[in-house]
Amino acid sequence: MTITIVIAGILAIAFAGFFLGRNRAISRVSGNIRDLHSLPGYSGWFVALASSLPALAVLVLWIIAQPIYLQSSVSHLLPAGVTADATATELAVADLRRVARGLDATVEQGVLTADAALTIGVADLRATLGQVGVALGSDVAPETLAAAQAYRAGQGNLAVWRAIVILATALIGAVVALALLAPDFRARNHVESVVKGMLIAASTIAILTTVGIIWSMLSESLNFFQMYSAKDFFFGLTWSPNFSGGSELGFLPLLWGTLYISLVAMIVAVPLGLFTAIYLAEYASPRARAIIKPLIEVIAGIPTVVFGLFALITVGPFLRDYFAQPFNLGTSGSSVMTAGIVIGILNIPFISSLADDIINAVPQTLRDGSLGLGATKSETVRQVILPAALPGIVGAVLLAASRAIGETMIVTMGAGAAAKLSLNPFEAMTTMTVKIVGQLTGDTDFASPETLVAFALGITLFVITLGLNVFALVIVRKYREQYE
Repeated sequence: MTITIVIAGILAIAFAGFFLGRNRAISRVSGNIRDLHSLPGYSGWFVALASSLPALAVLVLWIIAQPIYLQSSVSHLLPAGVTADATATELAVADLRRVARGLDATVEQGVLTADAALTIGVADLRATLGQVGVALGSDVAPETLAAAQAYRAGQGNLAVWRAIVILATALIGAVVALALLAPDFRARNHVESVVKGMLIAASTIAILTTVGIIWSMLSESLNFFQMYSAKDFFFGLTWSPNFSGGSELGFLPLLWGTLYISLVAMIVAVPLGLFTAIYLAEYASPRARAIIKPLIEVIAGIPTVVFGLFALITVGPFLRDYFAQPFNLGTSGSSVMTAGIVIGILNIPFISSLADDIINAVPQTLRDGSLGLGATKSETVRQVILPAALPGIVGAVLLAASRAIGETMIVTMGAGAAAKLSLNPFEAMTTMTVKIVGQLTGDTDFASPETLVAFALGITLFVITLGLNVFALVIVRKYREQYE
């Protein structure tokens, strides 16, 4: 029985439990719901939650524990030489799972019966998998096939027991909840406590996700710094990875390229985005605002790969032909200016939309007071509205800066992949995000510093963005106090 069917069974029991609980609460007071502590609907929800939540919890634990149990139960069928090495064991288990999936495919499509899948030989397995379009990819050893057959048999047995245990848990929860219902039972309090707990659990997901991201990067970064000197990484001026050995993994050229491209992007995005927001909020008529703002926000919906193509075939050649070559600044269409300008265009709607909402949130009394004292519209905008909206505008600018720092596709297609220290904005450079992708792409060895350096770059990038957020918080707190 599949997981989908099990979940459907849990929901069916919970659905039935809602109406049974509601009707039981009403029947306990002979229809006079005023004698109940809680409304009948709360009693129904109590039964539904009591039946579904424990069953879903058991299902999650079962999904986590089942692969571990199956792997341990079939590991003795693998060759002794394989189980002696952790990496070889992992590869062998992945191989037998692939074969087991192939056996499942033959059964699902009717090529083999379930009993035949448990006794088929290697040669017949290859022929039957070919009939359903499933490739083995490598020769299957008899031991691997036997382990895969045992693995598949264990999956089938555990699927049956999973359905029995989980549905029984849901039924027991429903029965116990129905037995607890009484006129003075505080069903509303219990339901609200459960919902509150669910909300707290949901709110912790972001925190746990952040902790998981930091831990995954930090652990691998520590492994990297055990293989490569931290001093050479943070202060090295050369980026030259070589998976054959002798790599120079200096961080500074990547940091310079990241900051340089982001600076160009912000020089483009901040004035255009902020001026657009001021116009829309303070000067544009309602008709013009209704037309212009949606058109600007369309830019935010364009995929970054499309911006990358725009940088590659339009902006890059234009800058090369009309600026770089005439002034002997370069001959390549891939450059810091190309990527920076396109990323700046990408960030215009972020700054303009957020700044527009922030400017509109400034109290109208501040505008009226300034105009009443004789200030002009422009003076009111410069000296009253913008200072009042400054914390929010700084937040919008730093949000755009974070996006510029983390952009990958546009930099790959518009700025090239050269890691260098140069002041010429018409030369090709690259960023940390591009190199993170490059070091983790392809058939890489996660035990080599050339691969683990991607995690060191990631944790460094995280620290940089965290510093931007702290800086934004300081600015917000400093200026907000003047207008509270």
